Amino acid sequence: MMKRLDPRTKLALVIGYMIFITADPTEAWVLSSFGFIVLMIVATGKVKAYLQWLRIVATIALTWIIVTWWMFDLATAVIVGLRLTALLSAFFLFFQTTTPTELGNALVQSGLPYWFAFTLSASLQLVPVMSQTIQNIIAAQRSRGIPLEPGWAALRHYPALLVPLLVQSFRLADELAEAMEVRGFSRTKRTFRYQYRFHLTDWLAIVGEVLYIGIALSIRFNPLAGILVF
Repeated sequence: MMKRLDPRTKLALVIGYMIFITADPTEAWVLSSFGFIVLMIVATGKVKAYLQWLRIVATIALTWIIVTWWMFDLATAVIVGLRLTALLSAFFLFFQTTTPTELGNALVQSGLPYWFAFTLSASLQLVPVMSQTIQNIIAAQRSRGIPLEPGWAALRHYPALLVPLLVQSFRLADELAEAMEVRGFSRTKRTFRYQYRFHLTDWLAIVGEVLYIGIALSIRFNPLAGILVF
């Protein structure tokens, strides 16, 4: 279902989800929102990829929990960690069902400048490329006996990672610039293989989300409104 929606619709749904989950800091609100996005991921069949991705996000969330616990209290820290994980999970679902090229082309057809959409889509596409490059450099340096494991002990060896990474980044930027010019990046008029249009399912998804968020917030912050709704 998610894959059939317009990329702009899915982006609007993610933004609405961000508003919804940040509207109330209570445990029940955050847990229900987190549970909803997990169910959506299960429904799309991305459980295995999500569990692998969650291993990386867990480190970030744990760091936020420790910092928030040190500044406030444990309950607030847990809520912050859950909310951060839920927000990142929403973007995981979005990018698992929408390629950067689809998002960029849809935004251009909506009137966004092409250079901005291209920069956005290219940045998203380069993230896994740079991640793989880092892994390759670490493996190559380990084979040479240079430890690059996380920690203070390996800090003095980090130039062995940063210097090759910078060199390969500049090389990749040059190759990308040449490829853009060959493909006519400076053209003013562009055509697209696929024309993105809103369908009935897109309008129903957006209107349904707006109504749900409006009713939920009304019930949460004004119980009388909830009585009037039902």
